[in-house]
Amino acid sequence: MANLKEIRNRITSIKSTMQITSAMKMVSAAKLKKAQDAITAMRPYSSKLTELLQNLSATLDSDAGGVYSTQREVSKVLLVVVTSNRGLCGGFNSSISKEVIKTVEEKYSNVEVDLFSIGKKGTDTLSKQFNVVATRNDIFDDLTFDNVAAIAEKLMSLFAEGTYDKIELVYNQFKNAATQLPQVEQFLPIKPIEGGDASAINSDYIFEPSKLEIVEALIPKSLKTQLYKGIRDSFASEHGARMTAMHKATDNAKELRDELLLTYNKARQAAITNEILEIVGGAEALNN
Repeated sequence: MANLKEIRNRITSIKSTMQITSAMKMVSAAKLKKAQDAITAMRPYSSKLTELLQNLSATLDSDAGGVYSTQREVSKVLLVVVTSNRGLCGGFNSSISKEVIKTVEEKYSNVEVDLFSIGKKGTDTLSKQFNVVATRNDIFDDLTFDNVAAIAEKLMSLFAEGTYDKIELVYNQFKNAATQLPQVEQFLPIKPIEGGDASAINSDYIFEPSKLEIVEALIPKSLKTQLYKGIRDSFASEHGARMTAMHKATDNAKELRDELLLTYNKARQAAITNEILEIVGGAEALNN
């Protein structure tokens, strides 16, 4: 059994760890509230904008949607991978890495795949297996629509120039603080609406100016919004995952501390008992 001093040192160390994990949990909880409010407010707008764009595109000729709607034979794919810059957030980053590997193996095993990494953790892990052509780890320092729009414009340019035939986003979708869902979402070319009746779509809206002009104006805005929503989702998911991870770490530290306190008290009680027995034994020896 370890001596009392060693046990005391371990208890002190665990208490310090508890203070750190508890503080990190509170910080993440505060950041999560702001990030959650932002993504919750944005989702309806993003969904409606995407729906409107798909509806309009479905009623136009196949080539009327412009270069961003062009369906090409896929020979080169770019995956935009969104992770975090920091760790201590459970399986948040590893789930994205696994999703990237799964996607490449199942969908793109016969084509060339490059990565555009947003987040230091994803860059560090995936650069060992894939070709990371660009990184933007700084985006989380100032996460604004304008900064994300610059990335979206770069991706749109790569697709328009024919550098890549398909671009997909891989990120964690925020569900709640304890649950993040890895998503693989097509970014370019614009995915046409699935099913639906074009005539019914026509009857829902009055278009001014023409549908084609509206589509050409909406496409860049919709793509920028889609990327911004994905990064916002990942940002909220990161804080939720870190809050949950630090909560579990704090609970585990408390459990370990309680076990060590019990061990310490037993060892201390045993030491006191031995001292009493030695004193009694010595007194009896003097009496004899």
